[in-house]
Amino acid sequence: MSIPQSFIQELLARADVVDIVGRHVQLKKGGANFMGLCPFHGEKSPSFSVSPAKQFYHCFGCGKNGNAISFLMEHAGMTFIEAVKDLAQQYGLQVPEDDVSPQDRARAAQMREQQATLTSVLEKAGMAYIRNLRSSERAIEYFKRRGVSGEIAKTFGLGYAPEGWRSLASVFPEYNDPLLVESGLVITGEAGEENAAGEAKRYDRFRDRVMFPIRNVKGECIGFGGRVLGDEKPKYLNSPETPVFSKGRELYGLFEARTALREHGYALVTEGYMDVVALAQLGFANAVATLGTACTADHVQKLFRFTDSVVFSFDGDGAGRRAARKALDAALPFASDVRTVKFLFLPAEHDPDSYIREHGQEGFAAYVSKAVPLSRFLLEAAAEGCDLDTAEGRAHMASNARPLWSLLPDGALKRQLLAEIADKVMIDSRELLQLWQPAAPGYKNYKNNSSNRPSGKGYRQNPPKDSGPGHEMPEFAGYPAEQREDADYASSEPSEYYFAPPAAAPARKFGRSFDKSNGSASRAPRRVTGRILPASREDRVLRLLLTEPQSWDRLSTEEHHLLLALPPPHGPLFVWLVSQIHEHGPQPWAALREGLRGHAHEHYAVTQLAQMLEGVESDWNEMRAILKHMADLKHQAHKADLVARAPSDPVAYQQLKELEEQSRAKKAAAKSA
Repeated sequence: MSIPQSFIQELLARADVVDIVGRHVQLKKGGANFMGLCPFHGEKSPSFSVSPAKQFYHCFGCGKNGNAISFLMEHAGMTFIEAVKDLAQQYGLQVPEDDVSPQDRARAAQMREQQATLTSVLEKAGMAYIRNLRSSERAIEYFKRRGVSGEIAKTFGLGYAPEGWRSLASVFPEYNDPLLVESGLVITGEAGEENAAGEAKRYDRFRDRVMFPIRNVKGECIGFGGRVLGDEKPKYLNSPETPVFSKGRELYGLFEARTALREHGYALVTEGYMDVVALAQLGFANAVATLGTACTADHVQKLFRFTDSVVFSFDGDGAGRRAARKALDAALPFASDVRTVKFLFLPAEHDPDSYIREHGQEGFAAYVSKAVPLSRFLLEAAAEGCDLDTAEGRAHMASNARPLWSLLPDGALKRQLLAEIADKVMIDSRELLQLWQPAAPGYKNYKNNSSNRPSGKGYRQNPPKDSGPGHEMPEFAGYPAEQREDADYASSEPSEYYFAPPAAAPARKFGRSFDKSNGSASRAPRRVTGRILPASREDRVLRLLLTEPQSWDRLSTEEHHLLLALPPPHGPLFVWLVSQIHEHGPQPWAALREGLRGHAHEHYAVTQLAQMLEGVESDWNEMRAILKHMADLKHQAHKADLVARAPSDPVAYQQLKELEEQSRAKKAAAKSA
């Protein structure tokens, strides 16, 4: 699906970021802006600012910022397309779908209407279950016995489905309404089970069970889980697959855990509803649970929208190990260098609830900190059943490890694991890779001894064969070691600032040479006042991500926000690239080039790609240095702004104090490390 940029601009012009943010954050007027407690990190004094004039939000504490669309993506964990559709629906706009036929468009509209109707039916049933809980002593006693307070029950919307075959008939007068079956609340009998009137037998799916409403990331009820009050079977019963609910894509408790995920810094994935509720009661509100199914790639991808660290919790028995192996397979494609995946195996006699009650919060937190890293668990899984004292056993391990290792995204973790696997099976890593990937040029010089590891920093140049001794590359000289701040080395195209713009300076435009005969910019580097102008930091990151869009997942959430918030042309181009990745996955430049047609900054992107010199390879060491330097500059500008305003602005003074405390804490942590 392709959404025109013009529609996105119209949507942002129509939407009010104060209204969107205000539905989730309590805002108070403070001068020209609105202030509130940041929803992305824990704080006691408000540092989260929303500007109605700029239609932008910014946290002076954690640095998160963006517009109405990015807020929905970050806070609700939506994809770009989901956020655009949700925002458009709120403001009565129809998202244009140029590449969709009228028939498909009509079907999509009908499905959206059906989904909205089903969620309203489920919400109504959920309210009835809550009312029933208040009048059921057995259900209340069950929750009290499990240590669940009234506050936690309210947070999760816990309820009770009473005994009786047709209790929902008192909630829905039209008990024969097909929507009750479509939503999974009512079951119709098989052929031959008609009643005296010849009608199909109908009865409630959930009877005499405590009820756990399942919510999507927007907080809408999309299904239920029910647990018996005793030991009857089945102990747990879930809603069936419906147009609004798929257990392979949804996680119980994710909506309720959004803020806690950021506060704790990781997601704890458990195996049951009561684990999630009990953990929230005991101080671990960052817990979520799969819905009676093995962890899937959709589950992992959804979790990584909210956090860069995931801990899977399993029982330590054989079944728990098998479930962990399935979670490993699902997590491997998303295990980039900036993400962490761990596996926690509890003692056989414990679940998370009982472990915390016996050992306390600190004991459980310490146990979580010792969880098995993905790298070690991968090696253990590959070595399972293999006798590493024999050549046959080592060969067997190499065979087991190959499909697991291949699932990893390219990066430092993947290369280190290649070396570790090679050490385990007693084969040189280069030879092992040749066995696994006979034509893998990206690793052709890599060995697991230090003398053969890639060397050098920054962009590595492989000069063309016709390059003579006088051939020079001034664009890359001394970068990024010097990190020059001369005005000529700033962003290669002037742009506006989002916050605290500097004193006005004459706009500088750099000329471009464009060869219309071949439809691309010439490769001659640009010049300013007689000297060659190097590519800016933003340009280098843009070039790499346009040629290697799969690398976007290697960046951290903070780096994502840093790039998306850049002024034009870079910020809008990164926003566009993210939308393309969400819609179509990583695509080669040829496909991205077609998608760029008509974009406001099409010419700039094409020019950047045309100016990339042949034989120049990107290096993630330099990318990391560039992104770190950009973040440092942003931090310094923010601090300078606070210093300037602090003498007359108490809020700025408080924010400056908090910023200094954070800086001291980081320095202390760095020294202790």
